[in-house]
Amino acid sequence: MNLPDAFLLPLAALAAVMLDRLLGEPRRFHPLVGFGTLAGWLEKRLNRRTIAGGALAWLLAVGPWVALAAALRPLAPFAVDVALLYFALGAQSLCEHAEAIARPLAAGDLAEARRRVGWIVSRDTSALDAAGVARAGVESVLENGNDAAFGALFWFALLGGPGALLFRLANTLDAMWGYRTERLNLFGRVAARADDLLNWPAARLTALTYALLGRTRTALACWRTQAPAWDSPNAGPVMAAGAGSLGVALGGAAIYHGQREERPPLGAGAAPTAADLGRAVGLVRRGLWLWLAALFISGALHA
Repeated sequence: MNLPDAFLLPLAALAAVMLDRLLGEPRRFHPLVGFGTLAGWLEKRLNRRTIAGGALAWLLAVGPWVALAAALRPLAPFAVDVALLYFALGAQSLCEHAEAIARPLAAGDLAEARRRVGWIVSRDTSALDAAGVARAGVESVLENGNDAAFGALFWFALLGGPGALLFRLANTLDAMWGYRTERLNLFGRVAARADDLLNWPAARLTALTYALLGRTRTALACWRTQAPAWDSPNAGPVMAAGAGSLGVALGGAAIYHGQREERPPLGAGAAPTAADLGRAVGLVRRGLWLWLAALFISGALHA
C-alpha cells in the first residue's frame, strides 16, 4: 500500500465531516425522504405481521442500494466514499437542533424550548419544566451522537462508503419499523435486531469516546453500573457514559404516548441546564475530531 492509498479513507472521512459541518443535511430532495417513501410502500405491501415479511422488506429496502454503492465504489473510490459518508452523517443537524433548544431555554422561553425539543424526542414535552427540557435534549444529543455520527464513521472505517450507507439505512428502518405495536411488533423485529447488531460495537466505542473526553472515571463507573438497567443494549452505555462524562443526572420519569414511564437513572450530578446542551454538543464535536485523528493514525501505520 503506497502513501496516498493509506490516507485515502481518512481524507474522505475528513472531507465528508467538513461537508456536513458546512452544509448540514440537504434541505430539499434529501435521499432519506425518498428512502422513507420506499420503506412505507414496502411495509404496506409486505406487512402480514410476520417476521419473514419484515425480513424480506428489510432486504428489499437496504440490499439493492448497498449493492449499487459497492459496485460504483471501484470506479471512483474517493468521490463515492465522500458522498456516501456525507449522506450518512447528521452531526451538524443534531447540533443545530440542540442549539435551537438551548437558546430559548436560556432566555426563559419555556414554551418555545418545549416545542423545539419535541422535534427530536418521542416523549410528551407539553408539561416539561426547564430541567425536563434540558434533560430530554441532552439525552437526545448523547444517544443520537452515536446514530448521527460515530456509528456511520465506524462502519465507514470498516467498509468504506457502502458500510456507512448500510448503517444509515438500517438505522432509518429501525426508526420507522422497530416498534412493539400490534402492527409492527413482528414485522419490525428484523429491523430492530439489525440496528442493534450494527450499533453494538459502535455504541461501545461512542461510550468510550465520551468517557475519554470528560470525567473519565465517573463516566466509566456510570457505564458499568447503570447501563445494564436500561432497556436498549446500545443506548444504555452511550447515555450512561455521556451523562457521567458531563456530570449531569439523566433518566427518570418521562411520558410516552400518554403513559408515564419510570426509567433508570443515568449519570451523576445535578439536573442539566441549557448550558449542558452546549456541553453535550461539544462532546460530540470533540469526539468527531478524535475519531478522525484515529483514522489518520491508522493510515500512517499502514503507510
